[in-house]
Amino acid sequence: MTIKLYELAAAEDDRLFSPYCWRVKMALAHKGLAFESLPWRFTEKAAIAFSGSGTVPVIVDGDRTVADSWVIAQYLDEAYPDRPRLFEGNEARTLAYFFKHWCEGNVHPPCMRAIVLDLYNALHEKDKAYFRASREKRFGRTLEEHAADRSGAIAALRAALAPLRPVLAEQPFVSARAPGFADYILFGTFQWTRAVSPVKLLEPEDPVYAWRERMLDLHGGLGRKAKGYPV
Repeated sequence: MTIKLYELAAAEDDRLFSPYCWRVKMALAHKGLAFESLPWRFTEKAAIAFSGSGTVPVIVDGDRTVADSWVIAQYLDEAYPDRPRLFEGNEARTLAYFFKHWCEGNVHPPCMRAIVLDLYNALHEKDKAYFRASREKRFGRTLEEHAADRSGAIAALRAALAPLRPVLAEQPFVSARAPGFADYILFGTFQWTRAVSPVKLLEPEDPVYAWRERMLDLHGGLGRKAKGYPV
C-alpha cells in the first residue's frame, strides 16, 4: 500500500519546501517505500486535523497515522526493519537527535534570515497573512527587518557549518560511508532554501557544497528533480 505524505507547498502544488517534510521524503526513498505526495498549506489545518497535529509532515501508512519528522523516521525503522535503516543502532539515533537540534538551532536561523522574503513571496496568497503574522511575532520584528542583512546571514550560516567541514572532507556523508537520517536532516534545510530562493548559500569549494551535490543525486535524483532554483 502506498504511503500518503502530507507536505507543505508554496503557491504551486509542486514547489514543496518544508525542511521537515524533505527529511521524511528522503527517508521514505531511503527505505524504498512508495509514497503519494499531498500538497498542504499553512491555513489548511482542517485537512490534517485527523492526525492530531497542526503541522506537517504527516504520513498515513495503512491504518497508522504518524506526525513529526523525527517520530516518523523512528516509526519507519520500526515498521520496516528489513529495509535499509535510517539509524544504525541506538548510538547513531542519539547522535542524529543531537544533530537535529544543532541544525535547527544553528543552521535554520541564518537560512531563514537569508531567504525569508523570497519564501514569503513564493507562498500561496491564502498563506501570506498567516505567515507574516506568525513569523513577525516569533522574530519580534517585521519580515523586512529580519531580512535586512542577507550578506550577514549568509556569512553566519557559513560560519555555523564549520564543524561539518572536517567531517565531510574525510567521508562522503554525515553518517559516514552511506547516508543516514542525519544527512536527511541537514539536506532538508538546503532543499527548503533551494525551493523558494535563488540565493547562493555555499561556495563551490566548500566540502558542504560537494556533500549537497551528492545528496541531490541520491535516490534517482529525487532532490535535484524537485522544483527549485539552481544551487
